[in-house]
Amino acid sequence: MLDAKILVVDDNKSVLSALEILLQFEYKSVSTLSNPNQIPSFKDLRDIDIVLLDMNFSAGVNTGNEGLFWLREIKKKVPGISVIMMTAYGAVDLAVQALKEGAADFVLKPWNNDKLLATVKSAYALRKSRKEIDQLKQQENNLKQVINQNKEYIIGNSRALHAVLGLVRKVAKTEVNVLITGENGTGKELIARELHRQSLRNGEVFISVDMGSISENLFESELFGHMKGAFTDAKEDRAGKFEAANKGTLFLDEIGNLSLQTQAKLLSAIQNKIIVRVGSNRPIPVDIRLVCATNENLDQMVADGLFREDLLYRINTIQVEVPPLRERQGDILLLADFYLNKFKSKYGKQGLRMNQDAQDKLLAYAWPGNVRELLHTIERAVILSEGNVLKPNDFPLHVKASITLDSGPTTLEEMELLMILNALDQHEGNYSAAADQLGISRQTLYNKMKKMGK
Repeated sequence: MLDAKILVVDDNKSVLSALEILLQFEYKSVSTLSNPNQIPSFKDLRDIDIVLLDMNFSAGVNTGNEGLFWLREIKKKVPGISVIMMTAYGAVDLAVQALKEGAADFVLKPWNNDKLLATVKSAYALRKSRKEIDQLKQQENNLKQVINQNKEYIIGNSRALHAVLGLVRKVAKTEVNVLITGENGTGKELIARELHRQSLRNGEVFISVDMGSISENLFESELFGHMKGAFTDAKEDRAGKFEAANKGTLFLDEIGNLSLQTQAKLLSAIQNKIIVRVGSNRPIPVDIRLVCATNENLDQMVADGLFREDLLYRINTIQVEVPPLRERQGDILLLADFYLNKFKSKYGKQGLRMNQDAQDKLLAYAWPGNVRELLHTIERAVILSEGNVLKPNDFPLHVKASITLDSGPTTLEEMELLMILNALDQHEGNYSAAADQLGISRQTLYNKMKKMGK
């Protein structure tokens, strides 16, 4: 007995009885209706797998239009249901019309029991496959949502950041390839994810690949996939990152780390929008939005013969330069506050706060590691904190590292800067103590540092 539910709709009670007797030994549940007007109120319709539907209900009418009407109504409510049409008035054009309207099959009365059972079994197989497809689609959508979950945020109100986000908004809904440049730790992947979020592909996957971590030997396998037995460890067929990102966005980080040989292979895939798995000769078309990122100067690499000029043109339709944190002065405390709240919650130190001198020290530092360095600095301070107030000593940052005077001070301005940096270093970044030593107010000290770009 197959685990399926069947509904028979026919105004002839003899037909209902005969089909119920025939089907009850083959299927888990058989229900009957003698009036099609009861279909909309049939409470378990969405659980039904197969409907056997008569095409004519009114006396003297044999056009089949009534059956076609109810076929449409049933398919509206349950699109994946299998409906078998039944009629004593067979006509090829009527059968064709029913199939066009979404019927699974067509049965003539009187029927042959074996043929009818075979027809119902086929309709059940169709219904089962549709259910499986729906489940797979749902699983795929759930997986995409999980993959696209991004718990990191772009934080800041600086003019430099607003300019970047403005450019992102302009190009996001296009299909052009984008190259994101900037120093390490500036948040290039966050910008790439924002591009994807605002794009027309945001319902599809965002696949990120760190090109710097892929060895040259595994480049083709990782990006284009491989077939079982293609090499020693290829124990099963595997799709590469290009196939995984099909219909979505493929983000290639650290693209400046590729060798010339791998650059040529990548260029071919981008140009032709076709990849071939390792160990296969079958071309596979791919539809991706390409976003790349690097902290290298690709123009200089082209001049030095280390990067292909034609590949640079392919990936660099639009370039987005992410500013370093030192050029986003107004965002430093916003970011610090965000990470402080995040790590206070994570490590159970809810009452923790930063005093003004600690904030001044963060503002005075050049942040060579950018946002990533700020994040780790705040986390370390929260973990090691003993009281409820974070002070300059909780942040082991050396402000003097942001300037070098190789030949010593040669101007009054340089002498002043050197004195300020020495005072800050002596007092471990404590602005109040350094200001007292220098005989100026803390605000004056901060203003001087800001004016000098430190």
